[in-house]
This record gives sequence, C-alpha cells and structure tokens, in this order.
Amino acid sequence: MTEIFGIPLQAFAGQLLLGLVNGSFYAMLSLGLAVIFGLLGIVNFAHGALYMIGAYVAWFSMEKWGLGYWGALVLAPVIVGALGVVIERTLLKHLYKLDPLYGLLLTFGLALIAEGVFRDRFGVSGQQVSVPEALQGATNLGFMVLPNYRAWVVVASLTVCLGTWFLIEKTRLGATLRAGTENPALVQAFGINVPRMVMFTYAGGAALAALAGVLAAPVIQVTPLMGSNLIIVVFAVVVIGGMGSILGSILTGLMLGLVEGLTKVFYPEASNIVVFVIMVIVLVIRPAGLFGKEK
Repeated sequence: MTEIFGIPLQAFAGQLLLGLVNGSFYAMLSLGLAVIFGLLGIVNFAHGALYMIGAYVAWFSMEKWGLGYWGALVLAPVIVGALGVVIERTLLKHLYKLDPLYGLLLTFGLALIAEGVFRDRFGVSGQQVSVPEALQGATNLGFMVLPNYRAWVVVASLTVCLGTWFLIEKTRLGATLRAGTENPALVQAFGINVPRMVMFTYAGGAALAALAGVLAAPVIQVTPLMGSNLIIVVFAVVVIGGMGSILGSILTGLMLGLVEGLTKVFYPEASNIVVFVIMVIVLVIRPAGLFGKEK
C-alpha cells in the first residue's frame, strides 16, 4: 500500500478531504464576516448564531415542511437575510458612528439570546439532517473513496465565495458599495439610497452564514451550540487573512482547513489549537493580517 510520510495514502487523502470540507465552511463564514466588517465596520459576533439558524431552517424545511434540501438551500438564506434586515434596521444602524466595540458587544448579546432561545426549545442533543438522495453515495477515485456530498460542499462553497468576491471587487455594484461606505454623503448626492444599500449588505452577509448552515446540516448534527463552537475559529481566520479582506478570508479559510487536517495526521493533540498558534505568529509578524492593508 502506498504511504506518505509513513501514513497510508487513503488515510492521508481522507484527512486532507476533511480539512478541505472544514476549510470550505471557514471560508464561507469568514467571507460573510469580512463583507460586513469591510463594508460596514461592524464586528458581527452574531454570525455564528445566524449560521446555526440557517441550519435549523434546513432541518425544518426537510424534516417538517417537506420542502427538501434544495428548497432549504433557497429558503434559509432568504429567512435569515430577512432577519438580518430587521437586526440592521432596528439595532445596528444606531452604532455606525461609534467605536466598533459597541457593535461587537451588541451582536455578542444577540448571539447569546439566539443560542438560549434555541437551547430552551430544542435542547442540546441535536437534530440529524439526511443527505439529499441526489448527493448520496461516494465516488471511487482509486486512491480513496470520495463521499459525493462532501465534494458538493467544496464545489458549492468555492462557487459562492468566488462569486461574492467577483461581485464586490470587480463589478459596478461592488464599487458603489465600497464608495457608499467610504463617502456616504457623496454617493447619496448621486441619488443612491445609502442606508438601504447598507441594510442589504448586512442581509447579504447574514444570508451567506445561513447558506453555510444549510451545507453543514447533513454533515454535522444541528445543535444550538454549533455556531458558538465555530465562530471563534472563524474570527481567527478573518484576523489571519486581514480584517475586511474578502479574498484573504476565502484563501485563509481554505488554507487553515487543510493545515488543521494535516495536523490531525501528524500531531492530533495540536489540531484544536493550530489555527490560534498561526494567528499569534501572523499578528506578531504582520498585525494587519496576510492580505490586510497596513495603515
């Protein structure tokens, strides 16, 4: 049997795949955080809660409402995006001119409220979401067996991440969004409704979190704690990539997922802290992050 560094090839490739799947979730969640912070200046600690709510909408859609996985993939971002509109219009809009710490504290409180409500309603045991029939099974690649659903997660995540990056960085709409956050008075003078644009930006970031939750639901158990368990790692990813850097968040999320997977192969005891060790090293060498802009 072929080995890499003394480890069977199939086991090595399996850990790389697991790392790539985790990296895809890191990339999608950190992308939403980067969009919200980069364009609005809000450190959105409620992002993990929005991810969790998206997963619960998927569970309701598939197990209770009979809409199926593909219906959930559309419905969850719409519902959570609408929730984002409510949060932005009623709470966050009052904080834009204040220190970002106020936004962090507010969204942290919202995350605790959401987690408490769902824990009271559903407990902490978790709900199981089945893999859709079209994505069941696996493909034999010769050196390993690739589960079809995990391949779909990677492809869908990369498509959404790169599409969002292209929209914000390479289109006229993205240029208007960036201009509206840097000089809202000037953009408003051209007849563009900046508050509405900001509202939809936050809703879009929330919808990205919900989409990640739907993709994750068949892979892990849906629990009220799933967001809080992941959000700290995702914040570390954003810090390493550079706060507000969209491309940095995508690339760093994928890279750290792979690093985490390899660490589980060579030194499993360190797999839970390797991301934070990298964060410390990056902050010492380059405080703005790998892709962030030095002030």
